[in-house]
Amino acid sequence: MSSWTKWHGPAMVRLWGFCWLVVGFWRAALACPTSCKCSASRIWCSDPTPGIVAFPRLEPNSADPENITEIYIANQKRLEIINEDDVEAYTGLKNLTIVDSGLKFVAHKAFLKNSNLQHINFTRNKLTSLSRKHFRHLDLSELILVGNPFTCSCDIMWIKTLQETKSSPETQDLYCLNESSKNIPLANLQIPNCGLPSANLAAPNLTVEEGKSITLSCSVAGDPVPNLYWDVGNLVSKHMSETSHTQGSLRITNISSDDSGKQISCVAENLVGEDQDSVNLTVHFAPTITFLESPTSDHHWCIPFTVKGNPKPALQWFYNGAILNESKYICTKIHVTNHTEYHGCLQLDNPTHMNNGDYKLVAKNEYGKDEKQISAHFMGWPGIDDDYGTAANDIGDTTNRSNEIASTDVADKAGREHLSVYAVVVIASVVGFCLLVMLFLLKLARHSKFGMKGTYYGILLSSF
Repeated sequence: MSSWTKWHGPAMVRLWGFCWLVVGFWRAALACPTSCKCSASRIWCSDPTPGIVAFPRLEPNSADPENITEIYIANQKRLEIINEDDVEAYTGLKNLTIVDSGLKFVAHKAFLKNSNLQHINFTRNKLTSLSRKHFRHLDLSELILVGNPFTCSCDIMWIKTLQETKSSPETQDLYCLNESSKNIPLANLQIPNCGLPSANLAAPNLTVEEGKSITLSCSVAGDPVPNLYWDVGNLVSKHMSETSHTQGSLRITNISSDDSGKQISCVAENLVGEDQDSVNLTVHFAPTITFLESPTSDHHWCIPFTVKGNPKPALQWFYNGAILNESKYICTKIHVTNHTEYHGCLQLDNPTHMNNGDYKLVAKNEYGKDEKQISAHFMGWPGIDDDYGTAANDIGDTTNRSNEIASTDVADKAGREHLSVYAVVVIASVVGFCLLVMLFLLKLARHSKFGMKGTYYGILLSSF
């Protein structure tokens, strides 16, 4: 029995776990390219012999490549190219280092699917040119290019611009070779007809009614001549663009209220960099009450609601068909505003049975209105229904005087209830007093020294 426990208990679990770990490392080793070492999250290739001739790829039977966050390559003189599909499988890649190697060319779309890339180090390779298109979609915090034999041309002026505009005070000591094979500091490089482009959007402020259509115009300029494109983000409304040389137009039709507040940009891009001019779209539309629910209790009672509309709708509450006069005890509170959406409550402090009834919300602006109604029950009538846990408290007159509800019956009932309470108190007091007298007389009877007196008190007590 002890032997069975030894090989089928916790010790066996640990043994199997160790075996699977060994198998895992063995599989990773089989899948790892020659001259490289691999783990579940890292690939590093630093052995120069025999070295690698292509960017390292894991075999299909290896761990998921999207789990790789770092690739380190050094001393690989025969590695010259990064192709478009070499890095695409490593979607979780954050750090890429290729140093002291023979890298000469990087495909324009090599990092198209590596949106998590943050650090790239291409120190001391053989790069003569590098386009900004490789990195335009990435949010890089570090790009190190020291020690590459760049050729002085407009193709690398974006690197100079990047160095000049980066917020970090640390700059790289970069050079390029001119036509005379002389090293020129990149910071001093001047290339004729090679500068940043500009974009100019014709509509700086844009306000339109829902369902309407608009057309935006944009012009771009620069040398080299820039390309023009529109960045419309996640625009819901149907749109179509046209571009001719340095002019472009964007037609937006049947504009949706969901697009209010969204940004539309005209972008000019060339070898050196890009410029953009943007406008925020403002859409006016009639209110819609998208949410209205029965009251909930927290610190206060709350009738929650959500209203959409632009301009901001005016809100009015009705109670049992009459205008609700708000006060410090019952009032509208807006807790969250999200562009053209308003989340709030009709807040009530300690409502009673007198506040049970129908509540209607009306939202209105210059483009229209919407209304919704719910029924609210805060507590039962005293002596008739169960109490819903709300302390009775007078929250004041909450309705228009012309629709005031008569309360005579309620007051008469309350008066009768008070009289009943007083009668009970008086009866209880009389009974209590009689009991005290009886106890006192009994005590005297027990301690009396004269039988006559004891007989007298006994007769007296029997008379009661």
